[in-house]
Amino acid sequence: MTATLVKEASPPAPAHPDGAGGRRLRRRGRLIALLFVFPALLLLGALVVYPVLFSVGRSFFDASGNEFVGGENYAEMFRDPTTLKAVRNTAIWVVVAPTLLTGLGLILAVLVEKVRWATAFKLLLFMPMAVSFLAAGIIFRLAYDDDPDKGVLNAAVVSVHDAFEGSSSYPAARAREGEGLVKEADGSYVTGAEVSPGGTAAVLGLVGVAPKDLPGGAEPAAAAGEAGSDEVRGVVYLDFTPGGGGKPGVVDPEESGLPGVTVEAVRDGEKVASTTTAADGSFRFAGLDGGAYALKLPSSNFAAPYDGISWLGPALVTPAIIGAYLWIWTGFAMVLIGAGLSALPRDALEAARMDGANEWQIFRRITVPLLAPVLTVVFVTLVINVMKVFDLVYIIAPGPVQEDATVLATQMWLVSFGGGNNQGLGSALGVLLLLLVIPAMVFNVRRFRRSQR
Repeated sequence: MTATLVKEASPPAPAHPDGAGGRRLRRRGRLIALLFVFPALLLLGALVVYPVLFSVGRSFFDASGNEFVGGENYAEMFRDPTTLKAVRNTAIWVVVAPTLLTGLGLILAVLVEKVRWATAFKLLLFMPMAVSFLAAGIIFRLAYDDDPDKGVLNAAVVSVHDAFEGSSSYPAARAREGEGLVKEADGSYVTGAEVSPGGTAAVLGLVGVAPKDLPGGAEPAAAAGEAGSDEVRGVVYLDFTPGGGGKPGVVDPEESGLPGVTVEAVRDGEKVASTTTAADGSFRFAGLDGGAYALKLPSSNFAAPYDGISWLGPALVTPAIIGAYLWIWTGFAMVLIGAGLSALPRDALEAARMDGANEWQIFRRITVPLLAPVLTVVFVTLVINVMKVFDLVYIIAPGPVQEDATVLATQMWLVSFGGGNNQGLGSALGVLLLLLVIPAMVFNVRRFRRSQR
């Protein structure tokens, strides 16, 4: 039997990828990719690369831009007290704000997981991110106002203070000169002539209180009645007759008593007794030993009302602005850390609970170490953002304390355009700010690349 072997035809060999056709395809692909990328590269060059290179070059020239001064602008930065203060304030921002935000974001992210209405709570905290820095600055400028009638924070502080200590009803009151009361160094008033038990009633007239500012329960002043043998009586009144008329130092029928005034009986410089005036301004000391006494109106009667805290003063302006920054960015940190928290392996947490670990131990030894990469990214991102903060500082800080609150970004603007008109020094400050931001940006990019691998 004869077998016929049929040899199958082999398929044609594929074209070598390094051939002319493959090279043409690769060139075409690169050309198409370049055409798509070109608009972005053009914008990047025009809006980032060119300004950076121009600023670097401009930093080596004087304010007019005509004379080359080398590194003089960089030396001037560290000789100028205002610039050094800006560097110090920027360092405070970099250390305090990202640390507090990362800590608050972590705590809130962990707590929100245990809240029933977690989504609504996250939305509420994230809402300030929708507010522009300009609007947030105006909001907090009003909230920090020194006037308790305008600033909500000082209104709260004053309310708490007055609830515990109270305030004087007569901060503007004063005695007429030559009418029997002598003002002492501490602001109190003492009678020039001494009084004795059973003697004539003391008449202590004050002025400087507007009738509309009198307490609601004030009654017309009444001459004190006859004093007993161990009593000293008197009256404290507003020595002013509405509409004119009346005699200074004499209680006239239309003059009002001053209720609630503290009066002290003093002998040999020591307080012997103390009392408070009634609604008609009268007062009475009983059970006094014989002898001469001086009557004293302590300075507490005339103390200026407590006006709260100077949030935007030189000492507190930077912490106050950081507080506004926290209000805006806490939601951002909480959402990012919450996303990392939701991706944690739950079996590790459940195993720890089964082994008897409490919630604090789980948080400190499991949750925080596992979240370390996310916390680092959040922290570094906030550091980059904080170095560029400008709007809040410029808007919230009043003019007189602008120098105390300035940071590198605001100082760069003030030196260049805000009256300094020295764009050489301003460009040097911009280059310094760029050099400070670049390491944090490089660190963040490397973290992202490692996480992608």
